Amino acid sequence: MGLTLVTGGARSGKSAYAEKRIAEWEAAGVGPVTYIATAIPFDDGMKDRIAKHQARRPEHWMTIERYRDFKAMAEDPAFVQSRTVLLDCLTVLITNQMLAMETDWDRVSMKRVDAVEAAITADVNDALDLLAAKHSVIVTNEVGMGLVPAYRMGGLFRDIAGRINQMAAARADEVIFCVSGIPMRIK
Repeated sequence: MGLTLVTGGARSGKSAYAEKRIAEWEAAGVGPVTYIATAIPFDDGMKDRIAKHQARRPEHWMTIERYRDFKAMAEDPAFVQSRTVLLDCLTVLITNQMLAMETDWDRVSMKRVDAVEAAITADVNDALDLLAAKHSVIVTNEVGMGLVPAYRMGGLFRDIAGRINQMAAARADEVIFCVSGIPMRIK
């Protein structure tokens, strides 16, 4: 049991590595597997990305589509039955929660930003509590190594995601950093 966090840049091979790791655990008898999908198919690009992820994973893996309210997941039969869980992706989860908060990100006060971050952090902590009781892999994007976002929401997202990634890494038993499809164990 325990948490593995897989991080890296966009298209660095994180999801493929996480899926391979989960498949290895399943082959060793640690199943059934539940895949927690956090993406929302809001445009053609995201629909294509979701379809590619779905095509890569085995059909017998159970899927839960959820990006918030993780306490409720404790009652979901797919989660309860699973011994192994893959959550893909933490930064997509954060994006979706930020967008659902109906905030004017160009004019938002820092007090509101702090409240948004606290709400997301609490929900992610609920997810981490549930996932820590199973063999779990969480995929996230490393957002602090790229360009500084040119717009305010992007900067706020980078800051919130960076702090939540640090929290998840601190709670993880293992952290893997992927670069160009090559996984490197950093914790």
